Amino acid sequence: MTKQIQADVVIIGGGTGGCSAALGAARSGRSVIMTEEYDWIGGQLTSQVVPPDENRWIEQFGCTASYRTYRNAVRDYYRRLFPLTEQARARAALNPGNAWVSRLSHEPRTALAVLRDMLAPYVHSGRLQIWTGYKPVRAETDGDDVISVTVCGQDGDKLVLTGSYFLDATEEGDVLPLAGVEYVTGAESAAETGERHALAGPADPQDIQAFTHCLAVDYTAGEDYTIAKPREYNFWRSYQADFWPAPQLSWTVPSPSTLTPVTYVLLPEEGANPLFTYRRLADRSNFQPGVYKTDLSVVNWPQNDYWLGSIIDVSPRERQRHLESAKQLSLSLLYWMQTEAPRKDGGIGYPGLRPRPDATGAPHGLAQAPYIREGRRIRAEFTVLEQHLSPADRPDGRAEKYPDTVGIGSYRIDLHPSTALRTFIDIPSLPFQIPLGALIPIRVNNLIAAAKNIGTTHITNGCYRLHPVEWNIGEAAGMLAAYCLDNGITPREVRNSPQQLSSFQTRLRNNGFELEWPSIGVV
Repeated sequence: MTKQIQADVVIIGGGTGGCSAALGAARSGRSVIMTEEYDWIGGQLTSQVVPPDENRWIEQFGCTASYRTYRNAVRDYYRRLFPLTEQARARAALNPGNAWVSRLSHEPRTALAVLRDMLAPYVHSGRLQIWTGYKPVRAETDGDDVISVTVCGQDGDKLVLTGSYFLDATEEGDVLPLAGVEYVTGAESAAETGERHALAGPADPQDIQAFTHCLAVDYTAGEDYTIAKPREYNFWRSYQADFWPAPQLSWTVPSPSTLTPVTYVLLPEEGANPLFTYRRLADRSNFQPGVYKTDLSVVNWPQNDYWLGSIIDVSPRERQRHLESAKQLSLSLLYWMQTEAPRKDGGIGYPGLRPRPDATGAPHGLAQAPYIREGRRIRAEFTVLEQHLSPADRPDGRAEKYPDTVGIGSYRIDLHPSTALRTFIDIPSLPFQIPLGALIPIRVNNLIAAAKNIGTTHITNGCYRLHPVEWNIGEAAGMLAAYCLDNGITPREVRNSPQQLSSFQTRLRNNGFELEWPSIGVV
C-alpha cells in the first residue's frame, strides 16, 4: 500500500538531530512529518544506547535552551517518578548513572519518555506526525529541488512524503544518494584540505570510523546468566589488530590520546578505571534500597568498536555482513567476560553479567540500532576544517569566528579506529561555532543537513558528532526551514544576505540559542 502525505517540513530520521529539528520547526508554527527507521525516536540517546557526551561547561552554557530543557527534564523524570535517596534528590546536578564520562548518564527509556513529552504538544495538536519503523528508499527531484521522499515501513507499505523543505537527519545521510545531493564519505587527503591529520596520500572514501553495537548489562555476583557461545566467538577471541596492544577480547586497550596501553578492570571494587561504571546508566546508590537490584550499564567500550568494514555505500549483502559481525563482536565480548575474563581475585569470568533487553527494546540486550560515528557528509557551502579549531593552528587560542554562526559546541577531535585499520586520533580542539554554511548543500535548494551529515571533514566530524552539537544542528535546521517559508527565500539566500542572516540569528537568540562562546572561563 502506498500513501501520500504532505507537510511544510519533512524530516527523514528521528534521531537526536531529527527530534530537535521537529521541535524547532513545529515550535515555529510549521506542519512537520518526521520518520524514523527504528521503533524509538532519539537516536544516540535512545535506540543506540549512548548516554550524552558533552562539553565540560554544559551545566552553565554550551547548548541551546531546548537541550537544557531536555537535560532538566531527565533529572525531573527521576525526581518525580523514582524513590531517590534524600542526597540524590537534593543534588541539583543529579547524574542518574554516575558515569565517569557523562554528567547526565541515564537510561534510554528515560530519554525516550522525555523526548516524547517535549514533542507531545505538537503531536497532539496534529502539527507534527511521527512515523516510526520507516526507512527512506527513494527520492524524486526536479532540477535542484527535492520533490518527494518515499519511505518504506517494516511491513512493506510505503509513504510518499511531499513538502517545501526536506531535512536529512538520518544517522548515515541516507537521503543524500537518493536525491542526488553531492556528498563525501571517508577520509580526505591533506592535499585537498590542508589538515595536519588528513591522509598523506590520496583520499579514501571507505576509510570511515568504527561503529559500535552497544549492549546493556547489569551484574549480580553469584548468579549465572551465561549466554550461548556466539557464532563468531572463536574469530573474535583470536583477533588482534596490528595497532592494538592485546587481543580484542581483553582488558588492555590503547589510550586514545597517547596510544600507550591501558589495562582496565570491570568492577569499581577491583581498582581504577572500572569499565562497568564508564557509561553506567543507573547507579542504584541514587535510589532507595531495593528499587534497583543492581546497577545498569552499557557496553560501549574500545573492545566492541567494529572497524573491519564499512556499511556506507557498499552492497546490501556486505552491509548486512558487517552489521551482523558488529553484533557478534559485542556478544562475544559479553561471553568472554562471562566465561574467560581474568578477575582481580585470580578467578576467571563474571557469569553474573546479565544482558538487559528490557532496557534497550531489542533482543539479547543489544541496542536497536548501531551507534554510527560517521556517515555521509554534504558538500556544503562551507566546510569546517581542522585548522579552524585546532590549538596547533590557532595561535590566539580561539577557534575561527563565523559570521553565519547558528550555535556553539565543544569536544575533542575524537576519531575511533577506522576501516582502513588506522588507530585512534584523539587531539584537542577549541570551543567552536556551528556555521550555517555547513548545513547548506552546494547545489540543492530545499534540503538541509540536520545531524552528523553537515559540512565537516573526516577529522572535524570527530568533534561535531556529539549529542549537544547534533541537537543544535537539528534545531537550527528546523528553524531555518521555517524561517525560509516565512520569508519566501532559500537557505542560501539567508546566509548570503546580511540583513536576512541577522534577522534569522535574532530569531535563534530569541529561542535560546547561544551563538558564541563567552570570553571568560573558556580556554
